[in-house]
Amino acid sequence: MIGCYDFCGHYDWTFHWIAEQGGKELLYQYWDEAIRCDSQKHAADLILSKGVAGMEEYWGHTLSEEAPDGGYSAGAVGDRFWLEMTDCPSRGFLLRNGIDFSGDYCDHCIGWGGPLMRDAGFTVNHAHNHGGQCFWEYLPADNIGKSEPAIEASKAELMRRWTEEKLPVDYFEHANDARNKIIK
Repeated sequence: MIGCYDFCGHYDWTFHWIAEQGGKELLYQYWDEAIRCDSQKHAADLILSKGVAGMEEYWGHTLSEEAPDGGYSAGAVGDRFWLEMTDCPSRGFLLRNGIDFSGDYCDHCIGWGGPLMRDAGFTVNHAHNHGGQCFWEYLPADNIGKSEPAIEASKAELMRRWTEEKLPVDYFEHANDARNKIIK
C-alpha cells in the first residue's frame, strides 16, 4: 500500500495520463466512476442517506485524517454545509515537490463531489486558487438563494487573502460538474 503523499503524486499523474489518452471527457468519466462510485462510495452512502449530517460526518473524519494539524474549517449552517481549506495537504504536497502533471489537480474534487451532491439534492459554490486553498458551500438545489451570513463572511475573508496574493482563481457557482468552471 502506498502512503497518502505518494498517492497524491500518483493521482495527479493518473489524471494527466487519462486526459492525454482520451481527453477531458474521459477524465470526467474517471472522476465520476472511479472516485465517486468506487473509492468514495462511503462518502456517497453517508451524504445520500444523511444529507448535511452525512457531510459533517464524512469531512469531519476525512479532514482529521488528512490534515491533522488543521488548515481547514468546516461546519453546518442551517440547511447548508461549508468547508474552507487554507492548507490542503494533497495540493500542498504537490506544490512542495514540484509536481503538476495534470494542470489542475484541484478539479478532481468537484469532478467526483459535484455529481454526488447533485444526486443528494445539493448544488455547489466553490472556488480554488491553485495554491492549496479552497472554499466550498453545499446548499439545497431547491434553495439557491443567498448564503448564510457566517458562510459569506468566511468566503469573503478567504477571497480577500487570495486577491492580496494575486493567485488565479477558478469558480464554480451553483455547479455540480467540473465542466462548469468560471476562470477569473
